Amino acid sequence: MSKPAEQEHLEQHFTGGAWIRDVILGMSDGLTVPFALAAGISGAVAQNFLVVIAGFAELAAGAISMGLGGYLAARSELDTYRSELARERREVVELPDVERQEVREIFERYGLRGATLEQAVGAIASDREAWVRFMMREELGLEEPEPARALRSGLTIGASYVAGGIVPLAPYLLPVPVRSALLISAVVTLAALLLFGWLKGSFTGLRPWRSALQTALVGGIAAGVAYALARAISAVG
Repeated sequence: MSKPAEQEHLEQHFTGGAWIRDVILGMSDGLTVPFALAAGISGAVAQNFLVVIAGFAELAAGAISMGLGGYLAARSELDTYRSELARERREVVELPDVERQEVREIFERYGLRGATLEQAVGAIASDREAWVRFMMREELGLEEPEPARALRSGLTIGASYVAGGIVPLAPYLLPVPVRSALLISAVVTLAALLLFGWLKGSFTGLRPWRSALQTALVGGIAAGVAYALARAISAVG
């Protein structure tokens, strides 16, 4: 006997958006910036270890900078939420009629009318904390960030930057000439961008092959521009 359609239907939703976003942000830059820097320097020096030193110095500085930026952005989001939460708590006490009217207008947008509308407004207004949370979500479109997310976001972005940056720098550790290392670095970086794009598409619900090509194209353009700038600067020097 087959199960009813309601029992067979299982909803699957992607819930790792913040974490995936941090990984994408860190790894995308990690794959392109160190590659461009190392590639630019490789045109001016003949020894791999000089490229490695400069590359890993940039990798450390970039990871710290990116991680700190991610931390501050997440922290600012939390501070903004708390500030708006305090304001809403004051308003439901000082301007209850105004806030009730705002609740009414929100429910009207969902199609509630008459007695049903007034019952819904009364139900929300009967619990002050629920009322405040409702206004934060429905009026301001704000969801409470996790307090620990700022640190986690910073660490994730920084670690992802390092993980991505090691890929284009690793060939310079091989016992090969600088130009050979540059060629290997370009190939493995392109392969990493394609793989990264494929995985990103799989996680976020996009078509993996399209995400892979898009990531490789954007990353390749960014790396190419940065490489050209690095070569131009090294040529002037």
